[in-house]
Amino acid sequence: MRILVTGAGGMLGQDLVRALRERGHEVVPLARADLDVTDLGAVRAAVRTLRPHVVANCAAWTRVDDAESHPDAAFRVNALGPRNLAVACHEAGAALLHISTDYVFDGRKGAPYREFDPPAPLGVYGASKRAGEELVRGLCPKHWIVRTQWLYGAGGPNFVRTILRLARERLEAAGAGEAPDPLAVVDDQVGSPTYTRDLAQALADLVTSPAYGTYHLTNQGACTWHEFARTILTLAGLDRVKVRPVATAELGRPAPRPAYSVLDNHLWRVEGRAPLRPWAEALAAFLREGQA
Repeated sequence: MRILVTGAGGMLGQDLVRALRERGHEVVPLARADLDVTDLGAVRAAVRTLRPHVVANCAAWTRVDDAESHPDAAFRVNALGPRNLAVACHEAGAALLHISTDYVFDGRKGAPYREFDPPAPLGVYGASKRAGEELVRGLCPKHWIVRTQWLYGAGGPNFVRTILRLARERLEAAGAGEAPDPLAVVDDQVGSPTYTRDLAQALADLVTSPAYGTYHLTNQGACTWHEFARTILTLAGLDRVKVRPVATAELGRPAPRPAYSVLDNHLWRVEGRAPLRPWAEALAAFLREGQA
């Protein structure tokens, strides 16, 4: 198949391009500089010219806090971008794979979210991603919408790299024999850390079948950001640096965050597909492979 990947320069985009090529697909990677998904004319021209069987949309505005002060920009990328791709795909008879997020939920359910739970975003970022989902569903019948969360990988900045960098800086500043300053990490948000390489492999499997619909896809298990940080440092041999739990409210960030947004990979599971490996196992592999 010929598969066009938008947002191909991003963390997930890079891993998806690699996974698709490993399966023998003809892949056309388009980074933001190659295709502005907010430009309907450019999107239609690209799809018409390249004639893909599938378009995989990894392009997104992911700066959650900035979205609160730049709502139009966030909606332009996260809502109009998917709309433009959906229009172009429908005209060309192509299928559309669109990546979404746990932020479409408010985190108040108290249990893992399934694909058919009603969205209720708390902030601009989540609202813009929900709008993108609705436009894809309404405009392109042949679509997969995949919600995921807490991504990290080799192709970009992420929480794992940030924690490792901060820990090494504190160790260097402390010197031998001194206790390094602790890291402060929130302990009242729960989710599933997800390795982009694992997610990309699952996405590459998904687009080979017309099992259209909305999916939740994450590594298995859940933790708080605090537990995630402690596990990162333990696996990396940097647990001399301690992690202090703090409440989200203490950080004073502009955008609200869902407190419990674990995604139940329900549809994936009932279809009999193999689950992604546990998050701690995936993290260990990421560190072992020297990707951080």
